Amino acid sequence: MLIDILKQCEALLEGHFLLSSGKHSNKYCQCAKLLQYPDKAEKVLKVVAEELKALDFDLVVGPAMGGIIVAYELGRQLGKPAIFTERENGEMCLRRGFEIKKGQKVIITEDVVTTGKSFKEAAEVIKAHGGEVVAVACVVDRSNGAVVDYPLYSAVKLNIDSFEKENCPLCKEGIPYVKPGSRAIK
Repeated sequence: MLIDILKQCEALLEGHFLLSSGKHSNKYCQCAKLLQYPDKAEKVLKVVAEELKALDFDLVVGPAMGGIIVAYELGRQLGKPAIFTERENGEMCLRRGFEIKKGQKVIITEDVVTTGKSFKEAAEVIKAHGGEVVAVACVVDRSNGAVVDYPLYSAVKLNIDSFEKENCPLCKEGIPYVKPGSRAIK
């Protein structure tokens, strides 16, 4: 059912994609296409919110860009404040007067988790401000179990192949790729 909602919104794409990790893939989750529909996003994230109700936490933090709307919606559903981290001069940080108080228990949100790079950067910011990360929540978990830093809650788990550039069958076929994500590749 949730996969059907993602497909209806055209959030699951097929083609040749350059991921923010630097890897290539034949599929891509563009959750922004889901998040443009508040009613559909509410329904998909309700699955995650139900799981998070059992956790003791104070704050929801979403790294920009993908985690912002997810943080807002989960915060709304769970009655918790929701803020976001963002990059300034290439470094993840808190801005806009947002605060994380010492000892606050935090859930980090993302749209899609693949390698965990963004949420790990946000976790460092949270810890530097004295917060404690208790879990990560996302719309789509495509990490294939590789992310084990924190408990991971998702609405959907997808096993999508990804390839190093040198071993990418799509590159070998000469199919050009697109870079759909928001993070620059280093």
